[in-house]
Amino acid sequence: MVQTANEPVTAQAVDAQCQHTLAGPVEVTGKGLLLGEDARIVIEPAPPNHGIVFERTDLDPPVRLPARATNIARRARRTTLKIGQVSIETVEHCMSAFAGLRIDNVLVKVEGPELPCGDGSAAPFVEPMLAVGLVEQNAPRKSFKLLEPILVQQGDAMLAAFPCDDQNFEVVFDLDYGPNSDRIKRQTFSFQFNNGEYIHEISRARTYSLKEEAQALWERGMCRHLTPKDVLVIGEDGPIDNAYRFENEPVRHKIVDLLGDLYMVGCEIQARFFAHKSGHELNRQMCLRILDQMESANRRSALNRSAAMDIRSIQRIMPHRYPMLLVDRVLELEGDRKAIGVKNVSINEPFFAGHYPGTPIMPGVLIVEAMAQLGGLLMSQKLEHTGKIAVLLSLDRVKLRRPVMPGDQLVLEAEAVRARPRTCAVKCRALVSDKVAAEAQIRFMMVDAEQD
Repeated sequence: MVQTANEPVTAQAVDAQCQHTLAGPVEVTGKGLLLGEDARIVIEPAPPNHGIVFERTDLDPPVRLPARATNIARRARRTTLKIGQVSIETVEHCMSAFAGLRIDNVLVKVEGPELPCGDGSAAPFVEPMLAVGLVEQNAPRKSFKLLEPILVQQGDAMLAAFPCDDQNFEVVFDLDYGPNSDRIKRQTFSFQFNNGEYIHEISRARTYSLKEEAQALWERGMCRHLTPKDVLVIGEDGPIDNAYRFENEPVRHKIVDLLGDLYMVGCEIQARFFAHKSGHELNRQMCLRILDQMESANRRSALNRSAAMDIRSIQRIMPHRYPMLLVDRVLELEGDRKAIGVKNVSINEPFFAGHYPGTPIMPGVLIVEAMAQLGGLLMSQKLEHTGKIAVLLSLDRVKLRRPVMPGDQLVLEAEAVRARPRTCAVKCRALVSDKVAAEAQIRFMMVDAEQD
């Protein structure tokens, strides 16, 4: 199914069961919001399960930044993606457009450190994407149904999420400026995806600031290319040299931001959200809490599925044997990107006899060794590593966070950071009952296995 500009498109027209991308590339240009520099992006279609990925094409070599909450840098009044020293500013309105149109897979090529601002709403991204059309993809759409309530707070601001019986997303936002309510009256607005309001009722709501906030940015050298005619600057008598598109435009824009930020979890969340005075920082914290819940649910699901590798398969790859083979099963393998494994800790482990008599605790170095072994199994999945074994090269950022005792089930996670023919690096965690027991970044040297 392709939706084109000649066919009216609403949020209801998109099949929420299938993934979607664009029918063709889309270009958006303009000035960046904060820096005022010329900005240009090209949004290109991407294959199923690609996700939303930004790419700084002005760098050599180009750097890709997946739109994930773990890549959000803490910034005031905006959402910034950052990996290492590379960042992209003000991605929230573009992300909101993807969320509102239910677009799952695109590559956003960015020339410069910031996205175009346009009129400060999501409409400059929504309109050209609707013009080129959306394409239904042959893959089920990813979503996550919230399992337990989540509450994040900062001062008198709060953001809460609650499980719901149906498969919908709903948000109620209460905007209250307290002493400044004479300029921005208290406003409450609710939004649901299943009522098709996003394009006309949400995406056109613009970013705004109080006059003194805009003046402070101006004095810091930011937003100097803008005038109150370009964006909403609210003075004593309302918008200066401008007018509201909606009577309650500020609270609607808060929902624009919230939708964009929440989409950083990598899929649509089926839950009910209530926000009071919240902003980008609480949105970021909420995303991280949801990701924790998603990972916990994935681990529990993996424990109930058939093993990706049983002990015989592990022994065909690993040279380790009793008492040094510390991975019992590999529950899940995502290609050569991520692995989940299990070490069942028994009182019969030989190290408990001396560590410590009367207070048996699994040695931290062996927890790290178990994580490293799972990392080696993950790296063995790469074609160029066939016939090689992973030999520990270095450990970084090692943290032992809680003791592991007899009867515990140690759930191991390994995620590839970098993989080359001779060396590779993985990020690992070990958990007991969803609590992190240890974590580390591990580097390996890939060496040829000895042949009999």
